Amino acid sequence: MNTVKLIKLERLPQNVDELRELADLSDPFNTAALAVAAFNVYEKDPDTAVEMVNFLKGPSPLSNYDLQFIRDRLRDKGYVIRSYFKGTSPENDYTIGEAPYEIQVSDNPYSYTNEGYAVLYLHSSGSDNDRPITLRRKGDGQWLLWEHTFLSDIRQPKSQDPWA
Repeated sequence: MNTVKLIKLERLPQNVDELRELADLSDPFNTAALAVAAFNVYEKDPDTAVEMVNFLKGPSPLSNYDLQFIRDRLRDKGYVIRSYFKGTSPENDYTIGEAPYEIQVSDNPYSYTNEGYAVLYLHSSGSDNDRPITLRRKGDGQWLLWEHTFLSDIRQPKSQDPWA
């Protein structure tokens, strides 16, 4: 397998109710894109973003360690999440364009080696390599967020790069 999907969102959810409306969790690619949309709220409203991410995590909410990890990765770095939207780049300070919003998600031959889990990859315009996101399938067939390792740092926006 080497599937690449461009997930299109007509709007970006701003709270957990709006996320629920978009939440087709039967497709792991869709869940991965929704995780990006949920984390995108963090810069503006961390508490709401955490509520949205916890919805996507299902019966396994974020731990205190997870919350600290997210704070450390996204503090003053909202551009990390914006880099996952098509059309962003360091040169345009990772500015998200108009709807539809598109997020590229892919898999590879090793994505499903552990039964009930999927390691998919999110394309970031600020990185040379796609970033992993791990999902876990619940007994009812829903794919839920398991690990959010895609929050690693990327190239700085041009406006913040002293070497640009």
